[in-house]
Amino acid sequence: MEKRTEIRLAGEGGQGMILAGIILAEAAAVYDGKQATQTQSYGPEARGGASRSEVVISDGEIDHPEVLQPDVVVALSQEAYKKFAGSVRPGGLLIVDEDRVTVDPEVEAIQIPVTRLAQETTGKSITANTVALGALVGLTQVVSRQAIEQAVMARAPKGTEEMNRKALEAGFAIVADIKKRV
Repeated sequence: MEKRTEIRLAGEGGQGMILAGIILAEAAAVYDGKQATQTQSYGPEARGGASRSEVVISDGEIDHPEVLQPDVVVALSQEAYKKFAGSVRPGGLLIVDEDRVTVDPEVEAIQIPVTRLAQETTGKSITANTVALGALVGLTQVVSRQAIEQAVMARAPKGTEEMNRKALEAGFAIVADIKKRV
């Protein structure tokens, strides 16, 4: 049976989660040779409202392009957590920004200081989406590290390549640290 992975990336408008979904889908389809679809949804507000990007990655043909029950949810805002934490399939993975999301005690989640890492690493919180991609790929290997690096570099605005490379590396590094402790 072909492997199909469903991922939901959610946050507030302006956090770059739509772009993160596009980059992840491109990493899978363009650089890893997998099949991928990406859909997106914004709340009524451009900045500050809810936004989400959904990516389906498969080794084979994708017969249904939408996320039905995500294997992974990344929530960078409290609203995104409230809306989507419960949608993770049993045994799936919930990744949250520990500084922006309060997780219910009974909910199992990987808490990473995504925005803080972005700010500390690059001086810009807007790179949180790239930190989140590094953490996501580091935890799941849904695409290869090389593919996500290539996709990030292809989408990085001219002059921001090194900053985005550092943000991606920060995501990988925090996951490596988490894995050492477990």
